[in-house]
Amino acid sequence: MTSSYPYLLKPLNLGIITLKNRVLMGSMHTGLEDSADGFPRLAAFFRERAQGQVGLMVTGGIAPNPEGRLGLGGTGLNAESFKTGHALITNAVHAEGGVILMQLLHGGRYSRHQGLVAPSALKSPINPLTPRALTASEVESSIEDFARTAAQAQDFGYAGVEIMGSEGYLIHEFFSPRTNLREDDWGGNFDNRARFAVEIVRRIRQRCGKNFIIMYRMSMIELVENSNPWEEVVALAKAIEGAGANLINSGIGWHESRVPTIAGMVPRGAFTWATQRMMGEVKIPLIASNRINNPEQAETIIAGGFADMVSMARPFLADSDFVLKAMENRADEINTCIACNQACLDRIFDAKIASCMVNPRACNELEMNVHEAAFPKRIAVVGAGPGGLACATTAAQRGYKVTLFEAADRIGGQFNMAMVVPGKEDYAETIRYFGRQIEILGIEVFLNRQASAADLVDGHYDEVILATGVSPRLPGIPGIEHPMVLSYVDVLWHRKEVGKKVAIIGAGGVGFDVAEYLAHSASIGTSANAELEQFLREWGIDRFYRIPGALEPERQPMKSSRTIFLLQRKDSRHGASLGKTKGWAIRAALLKRGVQMIGSVDYQRIDDEGLHLRVGNQEQLLEVDNVIVCAGQTSSKELYEELKLAGTTAHLIGGAAKASELDAERAIEEGTRLALAI
Repeated sequence: MTSSYPYLLKPLNLGIITLKNRVLMGSMHTGLEDSADGFPRLAAFFRERAQGQVGLMVTGGIAPNPEGRLGLGGTGLNAESFKTGHALITNAVHAEGGVILMQLLHGGRYSRHQGLVAPSALKSPINPLTPRALTASEVESSIEDFARTAAQAQDFGYAGVEIMGSEGYLIHEFFSPRTNLREDDWGGNFDNRARFAVEIVRRIRQRCGKNFIIMYRMSMIELVENSNPWEEVVALAKAIEGAGANLINSGIGWHESRVPTIAGMVPRGAFTWATQRMMGEVKIPLIASNRINNPEQAETIIAGGFADMVSMARPFLADSDFVLKAMENRADEINTCIACNQACLDRIFDAKIASCMVNPRACNELEMNVHEAAFPKRIAVVGAGPGGLACATTAAQRGYKVTLFEAADRIGGQFNMAMVVPGKEDYAETIRYFGRQIEILGIEVFLNRQASAADLVDGHYDEVILATGVSPRLPGIPGIEHPMVLSYVDVLWHRKEVGKKVAIIGAGGVGFDVAEYLAHSASIGTSANAELEQFLREWGIDRFYRIPGALEPERQPMKSSRTIFLLQRKDSRHGASLGKTKGWAIRAALLKRGVQMIGSVDYQRIDDEGLHLRVGNQEQLLEVDNVIVCAGQTSSKELYEELKLAGTTAHLIGGAAKASELDAERAIEEGTRLALAI
């Protein structure tokens, strides 16, 4: 079979080993590393990705010493006590012909425990704790800890290590003048600041020998003030190569940067130009990363000389068979990562086990095994939103005969609205994925069909799943029926015309989506290049690296052509319910576009003059063209009650079960779990 991706799937010879393709599954901390039953679950997780033919994999970060742990329960190694657990992982990967590295990560001033250390006693803006500066002897000991841990990884069966030298962790802190104020041999000029990183690579090579992969991750652009100039970034890469590294992986920015680097608003491949700048400066392969999520894009990056490999992390949460499907020219069957961050990064920041919104089996492979049903049932699923689609396709994979009813003229439910919001265009990929699964699995679909109890209780179905979703809730504001009032469905689904002055009632996720949709100029997304240039300009990124760190000193505001008021009754910060890893960026983007966020609002009435409200003790009139209601949802259980009375086995999932803030993550997981259980 001729591959559609010859560059992506071409083997890469590292001298000591030949990787089967140019795909790296980048490091992801899943939370399983710190879980009591984590090792067997991690073994199953990595086994599936090895079966999926990924060329190279990396574990979540492992601290080389107690000070380097990211939190009190942070992952580290304690002599031989972890050998059995790690052997489960490496043996599982080797059995499938895979190659896996252990990532060595010292948290530095990002660590969240009282023993945190750094090159200098400078507090990070994203951590309330202040680190203690390492003594010179402790710096030497830390280097030895890295080498010792790498040797343990080798003993545990790992093919090598990735050294985390980017994004503001300890090694990067030593290299950067932003965080290294030392006046000894480990600070000051370039050679001294680079010495910590170079010595770690050199000693690992010395300790582990020539047949051990050393991959170094460095920030190609730093996106913070007081950073290294490009010439020093290149010099570090050359020094790392000279010390014995086999590969250099691209990190982007610092975690404390004001620039988003992985959220959905970031254009696909937005930072590959940074890796391209390094191409030719070193002889070892370079890896591009960040917002790469489909094989066509990855192929273009390698074919175009932007990098020798591509790193994708979250796409392998979404689909463990990503590479295998590309090899077999089945890219249309890939379950694409939509960069929502909800079930992965946001869960990790809440100290929970990571998974994936569009694939809840991720990190739950042992528990959520898709097994063939002993007795094939006839299943009816009512509602083809994300939860209904997940339930229908999972049931069909088990051998059930599934019929899907949808009242609208298309599948996808609320995702049809999400996909029109700038930064959420990839939600269309989930609809595409489920549509293709429906074809492959032979699911019978009735569109434009409002299923009734009569359709479902005539003996045709053994079980009925109601995934009918939610409807917008209209708050009891006098004048709520005024013609200027629209719901979010009117705006995002029916695309009704909206005026130049708009008040949005409700500042939850839906309210922010509507604000984002209305605040963007019509030109956004007209082409990939235009979208990228607008993103770089809006966030103040200098792609020519004329400024150290590639960050412009001032952002250039991109004001919306509309006047938008985003209102809420609460007195808390707007968007408090948005995910931790991208909520700040969404708020910042809207504020830059001039969206006015007002809290503690008491809605008085709506009339021809506009929206009357009270903020505190002050009465205000917003003379707007439209009021858009994003004030929650309701659902009906009438059909469910009818089915129960008729003796039909029925289940509720998603919004049909709980009409709270739209929650596709919950709906998809509930649909999947139910299909595995019935």
